[in-house]
Amino acid sequence: MRFVFTRLFYALLALGLVPLSLSWGRPGLRWLTLAFDAGLLAAAFLDSRASRLPEGFEIVREFGGRFHIGAETEVLVRVSNHTPRAFKLKIKDEYPPEMTLLSPREAELSLGPQESQTLVYVLRPPRRGRFEFGRVAVRYVSRLGLVWREERAGEASAVKVYPNIRRAREAELKALGARSLVAAQRRAAWRGEGRDFESLREYVPGDELRHVSWSATARRGRLTTRQYQIERDQTVVVALDAGRLMTARIEDESKFDTAIHAALALMSAARRAGDHAGLIVFGRRVRAFVPPSKGREQVDAVLEALHAVEPELIEPSYTRAFEFIAANCKRRSFVVVLTDLVDEEGSRELLTSLRILRPRHLPLVVTIADRDLRASVRDAPASLHELFAQSVAEEIMFQRESALRLVEAQGGLALDVTTAALVPALLETYIRVKERGLL
Repeated sequence: MRFVFTRLFYALLALGLVPLSLSWGRPGLRWLTLAFDAGLLAAAFLDSRASRLPEGFEIVREFGGRFHIGAETEVLVRVSNHTPRAFKLKIKDEYPPEMTLLSPREAELSLGPQESQTLVYVLRPPRRGRFEFGRVAVRYVSRLGLVWREERAGEASAVKVYPNIRRAREAELKALGARSLVAAQRRAAWRGEGRDFESLREYVPGDELRHVSWSATARRGRLTTRQYQIERDQTVVVALDAGRLMTARIEDESKFDTAIHAALALMSAARRAGDHAGLIVFGRRVRAFVPPSKGREQVDAVLEALHAVEPELIEPSYTRAFEFIAANCKRRSFVVVLTDLVDEEGSRELLTSLRILRPRHLPLVVTIADRDLRASVRDAPASLHELFAQSVAEEIMFQRESALRLVEAQGGLALDVTTAALVPALLETYIRVKERGLL
């Protein structure tokens, strides 16, 4: 039981000191003052014991939506008084200290009988994961007004912080522009070297002769060509490396989080294009798997799988990951591997393991650079330190480029990009694959 004295208590205590000032030569007044003070303290103690929150007093915490990295989310603490008694109280919510508090989390309320009020404050989570809210601290005036009594009310609760899907969709729209919007509106949004027949139209100079429909030409009496649309219902599988190199931080987030949002942008584009999209997260073992599917439920499943996964300080096993994909994805798929490479040993395992995917699947290996290494070696070194730094950068560039060329030699695709260029380059490659009918 916790309580603090009110102003009324201190005023009465001061009033009790008046007889003490007149007690010179009158010992009876001293005993009277002592008795008054003891009675006041006993009254305050009993008042606190008798002033518990009644059962009709309710505190419920609610949230304005899901928590996402870097997104502001409202927390609502609703206080309801279902009793015939009025309350004057102060409330203070116990939020996760890892989150950033953007507005006051405490309030002073005066609740009449059968009345409800709500405290609203805003939090911003800095990272993914699971976070704990404690119970709400309530301080209210006792029945006699002698003490502020403090209790914990409501229930403790846990929330999950998910990747920022809005950020991923904004990156997708920025990278694809009108193509992404049109794809969501009509079936034949992207035309190219697909294999799904769409319609016949009159031949125009520049059309390939292999697309000319000679039977339609004979019927119409003029050259007629077939028009194809980009295939739908294809499969995209994102393989997300959660190994040692993905723990590196660039600015305010890890490479792993950057790769997560790039994966979400790609899966969003695939959903708009009518394709199936799946996800696998791997380190030394497969840590999460969402089978390829499409629809809004698939987005929720992917967010749920990613909310608590963190990269580990161990080398990833590409072999185990690719064997898992080969065993669980029988349909030909566009397998996007988001990873990073530095040394020759890691490149060798990746290149050896790619044979597990080929020729059934089409792999795209995307390496995420710490920074633009080419920019760092563009200018002549001005000092011995810069000379050594450029030598290291050139060695890393050579090893990465050699590994990626070997990926292409095995029939796969390869990208080496910085975090800033990751989403645009990834989505452009996805569209190019579909336009050329590589799947």
